[in-house]
Amino acid sequence: MRDELQHQKNLQLLLNQVIELMNKKEVLNTLVHKQEQNTPRQTLIQSLAERENLAHLRQKLGSLHPADIAFILENLPLKQRKMVWDLVKDQKGGAILLESSEVIRKNLISEMPHQEILDVAQRLESDEIADLLPYLPKESTLDVLTSLDKRNREQVQSLLGFPEGTVGALMDFDMITVREDVTFEVVLRYLHLRGHLSEQVTQLFVVDRTNILKGLLPIQELLVRSEDTLVKQSMIDQPIYFYTDDTAREAAQAFERYGLISAPVVNAHHELVGCLGVDMVMDFMHETTQKELLNQVGLQEEEDIFSPVWKSARNRWAWLGVNIIMAFIASRTIGLFENTIEQLVALAALMPIIANIGGNTGNQTIALIIRGLALNQIGTNNFRYLLFKEISIGLINGLLWGSVVGLFAYLLYQQPSLALVMVVSMILNLFVASLAGVFIPLTLHRLGRDPVIGSSVILTAITDSMGFFIFLGLATWLLL
Repeated sequence: MRDELQHQKNLQLLLNQVIELMNKKEVLNTLVHKQEQNTPRQTLIQSLAERENLAHLRQKLGSLHPADIAFILENLPLKQRKMVWDLVKDQKGGAILLESSEVIRKNLISEMPHQEILDVAQRLESDEIADLLPYLPKESTLDVLTSLDKRNREQVQSLLGFPEGTVGALMDFDMITVREDVTFEVVLRYLHLRGHLSEQVTQLFVVDRTNILKGLLPIQELLVRSEDTLVKQSMIDQPIYFYTDDTAREAAQAFERYGLISAPVVNAHHELVGCLGVDMVMDFMHETTQKELLNQVGLQEEEDIFSPVWKSARNRWAWLGVNIIMAFIASRTIGLFENTIEQLVALAALMPIIANIGGNTGNQTIALIIRGLALNQIGTNNFRYLLFKEISIGLINGLLWGSVVGLFAYLLYQQPSLALVMVVSMILNLFVASLAGVFIPLTLHRLGRDPVIGSSVILTAITDSMGFFIFLGLATWLLL
């Protein structure tokens, strides 16, 4: 945690340094172009100072990792973002695009000429090109594929053929295979001839002559055993592997559970077709988490904080409209009991408490159910237990906190019947909230919809409407 905080501080420091250099460049540029009375010597000095500052900025950016540059781009206004992008796109453009968020990636690509897109793509590996292609214009996509050799083109097309969210869509082809019947001396000689190993390579993939996966050979085995050792004597013959159609979420859970760094990916015939690395899994989980957070608050897509006002407003329309409809339903529920509220004004002050507590209870249940669905922990064998558990928790909390708010209502208004209405209303609405918290995400999931999207909005409508209806209905029955 401390390292993460320090990293964030370092990133913020880098951002501040880049902004300072750009501000100096703007000041110098203004002096050169707006001070008409400058002598030729003054103009030359200012121009040289501007070029020197630009060189410092380019040098600073050139020393940064693409992920750090992506962070800087995401935190700059549009004009300054374009200035930085123009300085770095020729050397690190492809890597920066892959490290950037989806919305920033789209914006940068939309402003790139066709030839620049081709130049950027030519510096990428096949799996990286496959990640980038969905964001490219159609004409650029065709030209990028045409520019690849047959092997890379087949790899890219293979990756694009897998549905989003599967292991096949995430895997890459940067892996080293060896045979089980060769010695370590042969393996070491082969690695020496390759001349380069990725930082992610911690194990070699053992296959037979038909490319069937046989096992894994940890790199450290090559360092501690003699050169005449056979691969099959030291390999892991029952490795953890994934099929191409496995879900990426399941793979991420396995990586976390077993502490994996990389794992082989096989097809239906158990042939080795790719490799899944922890970096790809982490990127997938980060993107998934960000999308879920946005969906929970009703944003249709990721939003650039520096995007135009009109575009940001349109991104927020859909669920705001749904919220308005739900609010009208809740308001009409209150309207049914106008006479009751007029006769006992205290109800108007107390009824929001019932609705708010119900909403919080339901959201807690929804969060647990969605997590259970994501981890494949919910099935027909345990559904009844989960339903009974959540209802029981709702009833217990309703009795406990209903008694608390009932006591406060009694102390404030000195009406025992009003306190009783508060207690019973709290119990019943938390019962309804628990039911809704279980069935809303499960129903959306059964219909093939993402339960994260819309669950909270639907829940709020139910807990508000039912909370008002239960509370005011009981008040009408018991108090008037």
